[in-house]
Amino acid sequence: MYSSQESKSTESVNFIQAIIDKDKKNNKYGGRVHLRFPPEPNGYLHIGHAKSICLNFGLAQKNNGLCNLRFDDTNPTKEEIEYIESIIYDVDWLGFDWEDRLYYASDYFDRMYQDALTLIKGGKAYVCDLNTDEIREYRGTFTIPGKESPYRNRSVEENLSLFEGMKEGKFEDGARVLRAKIDMSSPNLNMRDPVLYRILKESHHRTGDKWCIYPMYDYAHPLEDYYEKITHSVCTLEFEDHRPLYDWVLENIQAVEPPQQIEFARLNMSNTVMSKRRLRVLVENGYVSGWDDPRLPTLSGLRRRGYTPEAIRNFCERIGVAKTNSVVDIRFLEHCIREDLNKRAQRVMAVLEPLKLIIDNYPDDLIEEMDCENNPEDTASGTRKVPFSKVLYIEREDFHDNPPAKYFRLSPGREVRLKNAYIIKCVGFVRDEKTGAIREVHCTYDPETKSGRPGAMRRVKGTLHWVSALSALPAEVRLYDTLLLDSGEEQTEEAGDDGLIGQLNPKSKEVLKECLVEPGLKNVTPGEKFQFMRKGYFCVDPDSKPDKLVFNRVVSLRDNWEKIMGDTQKNS
Repeated sequence: MYSSQESKSTESVNFIQAIIDKDKKNNKYGGRVHLRFPPEPNGYLHIGHAKSICLNFGLAQKNNGLCNLRFDDTNPTKEEIEYIESIIYDVDWLGFDWEDRLYYASDYFDRMYQDALTLIKGGKAYVCDLNTDEIREYRGTFTIPGKESPYRNRSVEENLSLFEGMKEGKFEDGARVLRAKIDMSSPNLNMRDPVLYRILKESHHRTGDKWCIYPMYDYAHPLEDYYEKITHSVCTLEFEDHRPLYDWVLENIQAVEPPQQIEFARLNMSNTVMSKRRLRVLVENGYVSGWDDPRLPTLSGLRRRGYTPEAIRNFCERIGVAKTNSVVDIRFLEHCIREDLNKRAQRVMAVLEPLKLIIDNYPDDLIEEMDCENNPEDTASGTRKVPFSKVLYIEREDFHDNPPAKYFRLSPGREVRLKNAYIIKCVGFVRDEKTGAIREVHCTYDPETKSGRPGAMRRVKGTLHWVSALSALPAEVRLYDTLLLDSGEEQTEEAGDDGLIGQLNPKSKEVLKECLVEPGLKNVTPGEKFQFMRKGYFCVDPDSKPDKLVFNRVVSLRDNWEKIMGDTQKNS
């Protein structure tokens, strides 16, 4: 499954900007451009939110405008300070600055209540005694019109009295709601007298026990935008059917220069859980280690895995902004992080599945310091010294006692070069008597073939990385794969959460505990990133300790995105 968004990004990315350009030309909002990123603090942000963050803050920057960070904290049963703190950290980590414009829906609870009174006094809202199931039944369906509530025609005075009683806590949760009085026969179900306020006797993280009624999102959101003088309220396509209600609320409180809602396609990505609710299921039921599990698309998970904010911003810009939903191949995100880390990550040698290699004719007491290039993509990165000795470790997969065709690594009688060192030739190997597995490989070396020495350029087909047995450091390496087996979680929606769990990839995490890395990595700190030669890009995990280093694989070295896109375009 592939997305056509990347190839069409230059065509589609500007449709919101075109609206802004037209508004500026017509001097709408006095030429102002003011946007916002309005997350609900009921979970951690993920890569889909990153697309919205980059879009809103990016449009503000491009148009010399402003962008607020605002928390839609209207449901205290699902909101936590932990989520607020993580969201603030993530937006800052991505590189965006809201300056002094950090707001909360709860900042406006008093004003929202006053606007609700205005709606009641204008005959535009009423208190309804139907319970949740009855409201759903009365609402009707897409083919059957709704029925009016028996409480719809209460007098203004009665509605004001009952709404005040709701505010004062005189009624139990679910006993009454405040509903908009719009049109029960509207083809848009969102306009069939939607609920504006519900009773919820829960303590709020900012207002404490001051309120026992809380506004619904569809009522609060347009008001928040209006109070903050937002001009363009950019949101995802699932809110398109809510736009008439957004406009209705602002019209009926007589808003001056109301903001306009503009919808764009949310980010859907193959093999990835993109629902905050479903991510919460995975976290709270222990299917992953937490919100920062490196297999998750949360920004904290991507950060722990080793993704950089630059790569994520680049990805969000290149996929563009579309008006219709599609699925972006996760391999394109991997392509973006490879591009970024290729330029910045130092090359080091690490052996993930060690096999002992003994150079029989190398002096027992000799230790050489081999010059190794830090990053060929960065000429200023310089070189480092890596110790070389008689006994080394290579990757187990780099030796084969009975090699298949086109196997160019080490095998009996064959020569290979050890990276930045010598050409060696296999002269024998030893098997474990009990298991039959190859325990060690014996080689000889040619002293005249040392890298950098005149005459050392004798060609061999294979080059292997290695570490010295005398100085290598123990390490744990965690290899990650996609969390879902299928290309998208949408395929499991009808099956519910059980269907989602059934699609989890049992091989999404593999832990290698006997790895060895070169000694220069002794003092690494969490978050540092390296290219393990021939193995991929890796990041130091927060679990890492000086006596046992821990690395997460960010992404493998293989990058066939250009080939994928070329083949896709040929077949389209």
